[in-house]
Amino acid sequence: MSDSSNTILGILAGTAIGATLGILFAPDKGSSTRRKLVEESNSVVDSVAQNANQLTHQIANSFTSHKRDLKNEVDALVTDASYKADDVINTLEAKLKELKAKNRKLQTS
Repeated sequence: MSDSSNTILGILAGTAIGATLGILFAPDKGSSTRRKLVEESNSVVDSVAQNANQLTHQIANSFTSHKRDLKNEVDALVTDASYKADDVINTLEAKLKELKAKNRKLQTS
């Protein structure tokens, strides 16, 4: 888990604990306190769901970005290998031409 996720989770947990303790120690009727607890728990659940959704989108975006970067690196590697293969082929063709010339020269002598 990333530092920002841990921070968000800590803030949410602290908020939920603080709100719950505040409601429990407030001089209020039991039914009112229970209603406040339900509202606060619903708020925390919504907040956690929203943060989980944001985290999911961040992970998906990060994955897409890394996938794109990897594809670009593979494409660059293939292109580089292709140019190097062309260089090797050109060098071998030049060497073959040189060897054929030497062979012709030896055959005529």
